[in-house]
Amino acid sequence: MNYEHKVQREIADWEQKMFKPPGWLEKTSKTIGTRINHLIPPKVHRVITTTIRSIVRTALFGAEYTPSRRVNHTLVLESADQEAKELFALYQKIAVAEGAGTGAGGLVLSMADFPALIAIKMKYLFELAHVYGYDTKHFSERLFILKVFQMTFSGPETRARLLDTIKHWHIEKEKWLTDAEYNRNMDWETFQIEYRDAIDFRKILQMVPGIGAIAGAWANYTILEELRESATNAYRLRRLHDDFEIMG
Repeated sequence: MNYEHKVQREIADWEQKMFKPPGWLEKTSKTIGTRINHLIPPKVHRVITTTIRSIVRTALFGAEYTPSRRVNHTLVLESADQEAKELFALYQKIAVAEGAGTGAGGLVLSMADFPALIAIKMKYLFELAHVYGYDTKHFSERLFILKVFQMTFSGPETRARLLDTIKHWHIEKEKWLTDAEYNRNMDWETFQIEYRDAIDFRKILQMVPGIGAIAGAWANYTILEELRESATNAYRLRRLHDDFEIMG
């Protein structure tokens, strides 16, 4: 079996895992998260929405997250995968340290962890794009990053739709060569609700006195691991398609 066939099997396993019925922990965390969200004042929800919108818009339309790492156009897929593993190890350490530090600081610092973790994830995704040979100076590549982010932290229906978009990105990206329309049509409220629902239970534990540091480290560790799995497989899908097109 060559490396590309091995990757195809791993991607198939990942897709199956993404759409398996939720287990007890997932159902419990969703129930708890929903109840708590109903108790949070609308003003706080608006602040969370504004925070997410600000960071994601900066990633999409600004230069803050553009990495200094060069775009590796020449790396074969196996080498890109290895470099991606090394990159993830670095960012996971950063996320775990950040989660432990803010978790130890109680409620106020745990709230500060919310935007900090999104920023870490965005920086990781931008660097990952360059590892796999995709230049984030192009708007379509930044939008692809947003689609990967959304797919990771969304419900089954949205996840299925976004996976289909990612599989056909060679067609989809032609619609988004500029940001002229996208910013006006983005549903930020739905975006932040699905993201928040996906991480609520773990981040709530971070605010519990006595276990905040441990819970914060665990939460950020698992959240970034989920993002790694989705992002690396999304880029592998693209590389398999693009490499095949070049060979053909």
